[in-house]
Amino acid sequence: MSDSPFDFDRDVIETSFTIPVLVDFWAPWCAPCRALTPVLEAVAGRLAGRFELVKVNTEEHPEIARRYGVRGIPNVKLFVDGTVADEFTGTLPESALEDWLQRALPNPYQARLEQAEALISAGRAAEAEPVLRQILAAEPAYDPAAVLLARVLLDTDPDQALETLKPIGPDSDQSEAAEALRTLARLFGLLEHPERLAEAPAKSAYLDAIRKIREERYEPALAQLIELVRKARDYDEGGARKACVAIFRLLGNGHELTRRYRGQLSNALYV
Repeated sequence: MSDSPFDFDRDVIETSFTIPVLVDFWAPWCAPCRALTPVLEAVAGRLAGRFELVKVNTEEHPEIARRYGVRGIPNVKLFVDGTVADEFTGTLPESALEDWLQRALPNPYQARLEQAEALISAGRAAEAEPVLRQILAAEPAYDPAAVLLARVLLDTDPDQALETLKPIGPDSDQSEAAEALRTLARLFGLLEHPERLAEAPAKSAYLDAIRKIREERYEPALAQLIELVRKARDYDEGGARKACVAIFRLLGNGHELTRRYRGQLSNALYV
């Protein structure tokens, strides 16, 4: 930070476009503020390079406190790209403060994840795979990267895709995507090992529908799966229904095929 006099717009707002800035609004007379200071400094030391810590004395800068709605102190606000991304008022134990920051701070690998997404969109999934593996080597708990890598592996190595998704639990914001991919990875594995399926009249049509999913021909796959729900809903422990749900999750609630075929699936289930 510059040695020139403190300038909030320069030292916080402008800086936050380069690195997140954690602002501690405090006052000298505030005992909880004094207690929080060493906690903030300890966490800032451990997470060096992830954010900058700035202290704003509300006695000296009341206009800044008013501008950002500071009504009680200590008040800690995290600025990212010029705006408040998260905040809390009062004190936190050191471990709780670090947990809060780890959740609130932008992931440093977001840009590389976006690079991998762009490669996949351009049909260059093979180039995206090492990028995603590098992210996960550095940040194993970064679930969005694990989900994206599983999507890359889904067609070439379903078993490895399943392994990649193992750490993602039900509390993750990626849990629905992970569950859809687990379903599809298992189904794609059946194409390589059809002997895992029981012999039945539905088997051939079921495998054909899975093949269509693998080829990303989702509309004919859904039509075929829903017909299987009507005629053989218990085959592969309800596999046709589970496959439909996985496709809906993969495409998203707003996708035209999801909107059109979700109702048809419901009708097929209750016939």
